Amino acid sequence: MPKTKGFRKKTRSKLRRKLRERGLSPLTRALQEFEEGDIVYIKIDSSVHKGMPYPRYHGANGVIKQKRGRAYLVEIKDGGKKKILISRPQHLVKI
Repeated sequence: MPKTKGFRKKTRSKLRRKLRERGLSPLTRALQEFEEGDIVYIKIDSSVHKGMPYPRYHGANGVIKQKRGRAYLVEIKDGGKKKILISRPQHLVKI
């Protein structure tokens, strides 16, 4: 079989939700607000496809840099390099 190259490759267990978490996520998660400088944890909600960061960064910590529309710019460190991710609040948890 040829190698897969999709956005969600190798995420069968990474993006799986626990039995009690299945279904629609609460609205409060979509309406939460963050301030610049807040430290957040990237926890991908697989039921929301818009604004989903690349699955490699699931579990990473970052700092909110600014708000862009409904999404936030999150700066993370990846192997010593700083990277900017664009993510919606459904995929972010405040620490």
